[in-house]
Amino acid sequence: MTQKKLIIFMPSIEMGGVEKNLFIISNYLSSKFKETTLVTSSTNTQNLEKRIKVTRFNLFNNLFKSRSLKIFISCILLIKEITKNQFSDVTILSFQANIYSILIAKIFKKKIIVRLNSSPTGWLKNSFKKYIFKKIYSLSNLIIVNSQEFKNEIKKRFNLKSTCIYNPLDKKKITSKAKKNLKINPYKTKNSLKLICIGRLVDQKDHLTLLKSINDIKNKIEVELILIGQGKNKNFLNQYIKINRLEKIVKILGYKKNPYPFIKHSDILVLTSKYEGLPNVLLEAIVLKKFVISSNCPTGPKEILDNGAGGMLFKTGNYKDLSKKIILYKKHSKIIKRKIKHAYSSLKRYDSSKNLNLYYKNLIRFT
Repeated sequence: MTQKKLIIFMPSIEMGGVEKNLFIISNYLSSKFKETTLVTSSTNTQNLEKRIKVTRFNLFNNLFKSRSLKIFISCILLIKEITKNQFSDVTILSFQANIYSILIAKIFKKKIIVRLNSSPTGWLKNSFKKYIFKKIYSLSNLIIVNSQEFKNEIKKRFNLKSTCIYNPLDKKKITSKAKKNLKINPYKTKNSLKLICIGRLVDQKDHLTLLKSINDIKNKIEVELILIGQGKNKNFLNQYIKINRLEKIVKILGYKKNPYPFIKHSDILVLTSKYEGLPNVLLEAIVLKKFVISSNCPTGPKEILDNGAGGMLFKTGNYKDLSKKIILYKKHSKIIKRKIKHAYSSLKRYDSSKNLNLYYKNLIRFT
């Protein structure tokens, strides 16, 4: 165990893949550092080890609804935490709002390592923002990304060096949680093709493309779809389902703490995102030996599915292409089995112990 102190910065903890990685990585690192502190404005910290100290304004926390406000408050807390440890050997690991955390770290002359969670291609389109991104991120001591494609993109677009550390994947835990029995089977028809999509109901995840595809194929094959997640687009998606009379074959189930039994009962996991980093849900479906159809978005899906050898990739935002891929599943059972086997055999690179140790080694190297 190192005698150094670690501050982890994550202003807004929601219920997605980023948060899942936050908890896994933080819990591991807390056993390696003398003291680990999480700076946040969220209360969703129940999955953290008790030895991790959490710094937040408990009195007003429930009033913080917008991410912008959470970031502002968390920046104040980060400054407070740094000044409290001004003469200690402190390293900051930032998962979110990295531009702010980098500037604060540089002002107080502290080492900072930032983790990028999703490809800038999807959200960084303004030229001025690109310039700011490049200038400020170049001040960090290390940039961590979670796929090789992501690493190449950062180098090509911003001429920034980064280190790729894959998301830590605990196959035993996923398999164990998938064994839990569901009180009610979410799928109503025995012989239907059962699709599942898991993710926040936000624009990035592009659920509309999936719903358009279901509407396109509903009279061609027997199909059912369940959406697991919550978010601002729920009413809009429900409206589309109602207008197109999809209520009998599409269900939005909301957030599920344990989605693995639902994946286990499905045939295909579909991802329709406009951009990602390295989508955990694809890896989790592959652990459970389920077939994956994903948008070929930046970054991650193509890498996970080995350019289609371990699943199917469709053109991002193209519901017609997605429809073709879903229908193909029904026609080529031997090819599907071969792809599932290939995907599963490729999971070694995401080994939990290996990748968590890489986090520790890199933090020590740059502190």
